[in-house]
Amino acid sequence: MTAGEWLARAAARLAAAGDLDAAVDAEWLLCEATGWSRSSLRLRRSDALDEAARTKIDAWLARRAAGEPLQYVLGSADFMGLRFRCDPRALIPRPDTETLCERALKALEGRRKPRALDLCCGTGAIGLSVARYRPDARVLLTDVSGEALSLARENALALGVQNASFAQGDLFAAAGDERFDLIACNPPYLDAADMASLQSEVRREPALALFGGPDGLDFYRRIAREAKDHLTAGGALLLEVGRGQADAVRAMLGWAACAVYEDLNGIERVVEVRAI
Repeated sequence: MTAGEWLARAAARLAAAGDLDAAVDAEWLLCEATGWSRSSLRLRRSDALDEAARTKIDAWLARRAAGEPLQYVLGSADFMGLRFRCDPRALIPRPDTETLCERALKALEGRRKPRALDLCCGTGAIGLSVARYRPDARVLLTDVSGEALSLARENALALGVQNASFAQGDLFAAAGDERFDLIACNPPYLDAADMASLQSEVRREPALALFGGPDGLDFYRRIAREAKDHLTAGGALLLEVGRGQADAVRAMLGWAACAVYEDLNGIERVVEVRAI
């Protein structure tokens, strides 16, 4: 079977299973199995697939057609130009969150040897990206989930990050009395209605990392109360928020002036405050 034939069959199977990105997902599966770049596919559609590649991608295809997220099937997700291991222990890193990470790096400009905290770290995408791009920083990654922290540690090892440490606990309980120049957090923020209407593949991700209480704002309330006791003078708190939540979160942070930043889709995605 040629690559082009496999792509056509795979895309048809995924589309029949309800995959809205069937053709693109088929290409990702093929490229990961063969090591080809996506830009080379047009020139390689007539190439024959060897038995080893066919066995691997057929197994992956069956998992994707059954509704497993593509990133879990492939075992990785790209974020901030880095590749993170990805599996059901933690939420899949998404491009929207790169807005938060970019603002976090911006907030650290001009600070020498800064101390940073990644709350609810999941895969470690935010904290480990900061650690990679600011090797002079000391970054603490925390999560209430021991499984998520295990995955974050694996990512630190795979990425060669040595300036990160890890602690398990519920929000700031894991940080003790430390203060930070940067606190970044992508907390659970889906409300009850969101959880009831989740796409089937999102239901494969840990609910612990998704559900933010009946109105989706429970974690923001706690962070707003406690964050100022963990920031250095001029330190920045950056929070990812869901669609339509920015105003409510900004109102909770009345102890400091807020800035709001949009993601690439024009959605208000990040709220930032600076400690006095």
